[in-house]
Amino acid sequence: WRRPDLGGPDATWAGPSGLNLLTVSFHLPVVKSRPMSAFQRLLRWVPALVLMTAIFLLSALPASRIPTFGPYDVYFKKVGHAVGYGLLSVSYYYALPTRLPRFVRWWMALGLSFGFALTDEFHQSFVSGRTASVRDIAIDGLGAFLALLLAAGYSSSITFPSRAKTLPNSGPD
Repeated sequence: WRRPDLGGPDATWAGPSGLNLLTVSFHLPVVKSRPMSAFQRLLRWVPALVLMTAIFLLSALPASRIPTFGPYDVYFKKVGHAVGYGLLSVSYYYALPTRLPRFVRWWMALGLSFGFALTDEFHQSFVSGRTASVRDIAIDGLGAFLALLLAAGYSSSITFPSRAKTLPNSGPD
């Protein structure tokens, strides 16, 4: 198999005499979309707002109302922190304007997640039996960072060429 570029699915295999035995080509039609309305742009923030509300409500629970998970209690709760803030960071990335470059949206989503983690821990310090923890902020930030890395890697790994490319060893059929 020889691929002219690493991004596209075009491939060819030349036999011993140089004759093309197999050519694979896959192309999607170009779809032009309309700009989003203000309402559609606001709707993109719904997942982030739902997650922020859920995190706020869970951190407002007094220590006496939080369930324990036996010997796995610390691990379960810290993984919950990482997953929650990972989902929040991806929802921020989704909500931010697509006209911004990807790396700007990525850093903004990470910053918003980290900022929310700071304010959430501050809020938690006023709840009965709960304390603010720098370790929780670090775990929240790590979860957001890893989720954004996974999401960015996933979304940028899918590329399709816009039109068929002529391969150097392809000849008339």
